[in-house]
Amino acid sequence: MKAMILAAGLGARLRPLTDTLPKPLLPIAGRPLIVWNLLLLRRHGVTEVIINLHHLGHLIEQALGDGSQFGMRIAYSKEPVLLGTGGGLKQAEPFFGGEPFVVLNGDTLFDLHLDDMTAAYRQSHAVAAMAVRADPEPERWGAVELDAMHHVIRINGRGKDHEGRIAKRMFAGVHLMHPRLLVDVPAGRESSIIDAYVRAIQAGETIAGCELPGYWSDIGTPERYAQVQRDAEAGLIDLKSRLSV
Repeated sequence: MKAMILAAGLGARLRPLTDTLPKPLLPIAGRPLIVWNLLLLRRHGVTEVIINLHHLGHLIEQALGDGSQFGMRIAYSKEPVLLGTGGGLKQAEPFFGGEPFVVLNGDTLFDLHLDDMTAAYRQSHAVAAMAVRADPEPERWGAVELDAMHHVIRINGRGKDHEGRIAKRMFAGVHLMHPRLLVDVPAGRESSIIDAYVRAIQAGETIAGCELPGYWSDIGTPERYAQVQRDAEAGLIDLKSRLSV
C-alpha cells in the first residue's frame, strides 16, 4: 500500500516559526514532525509515499530526499497554487496506481493502528475509512457522525438522514481510500476531499469510521506545539518504537 502526506499548508498560526521553516519540519524530540509519520508508515509496511509541497516545499524535499535514508521511496507533488485536500489528492492520483492508499495530515502526530483501519475498510466493503476519535467538542475539528455499524453518515452536518443511534466523533486527519473516490474531484482546482466524501455517502457508498484510541495531537498553534514536545519528552509518544522495524 502507498501513502500520501499532506504537507502543503502555510502554517500561518505558527508564525513566526513557519516564516523560515515549513511546519512539517518543526522538530519534535530532535526529529522533524514529518519524519515521525514517515517512520510510523514504514513500521506498518508502507514504503512508497508521495508528499505535496507548497510553502517552503524545497526545504522538505532537501531534508527528506528520495527517502532512502528511511528505507522508503518518496515522491513529491508540487503545488504552485494551493489545491486543498481534494485538488492535492487529485493531482497525485497517478501515483496510487488504482489501488487503495493511506492519507495523513502533515500537521498531526499520532499513534496509528493501520492494520485495524485496513480491516475496517475491507470488512465494510467501503470506498474509504476515516480515523475518528472521541472529543468533547467534535465540531471544533470536523464532526463525523457514525451509525450503529460505525459507518459515516454525516460530516460537518452533510450527508444523509438517519434514524437510530448516532455517535459523534472528531476526524483525526487519517484516511484510507480507494482512488475511485477521486473520480469526480475537479483537476487543477482547489477543493476539499470532504466534498467527495459527502457525495459518496449520498450516493450510497460506505465510509467506515475507525476509532483512533492512542495518542493524537494537532500541531496548529504555538501552545499545542509546545505541548507535543512535552508529551514526547514524557514518553507519551515513543520514537524508539517507530525506529524498530
